[in-house]
Amino acid sequence: MAKTLELEFVTEFGKTARLSVENPKEPIEEAVVKAAMEEMIASGVFTSTNGNFASVKGARVIDRNVTEYEIV
Repeated sequence: MAKTLELEFVTEFGKTARLSVENPKEPIEEAVVKAAMEEMIASGVFTSTNGNFASVKGARVIDRNVTEYEIV
């Protein structure tokens, strides 16, 4: 089972940009995630092809299960 924390931002041009964090530390606290996202925006370090991050849009955890079958 693989989990990914996906952070969604609105860029300066009104588009959506995403950052993914593999295997996030749990439990995930919404207030901590939001504060971290706001710090990322304020730092100006991250940018995308759609411009600089301007505001927080949302966050979600994606939980993926993979079942492999041996085909003989």
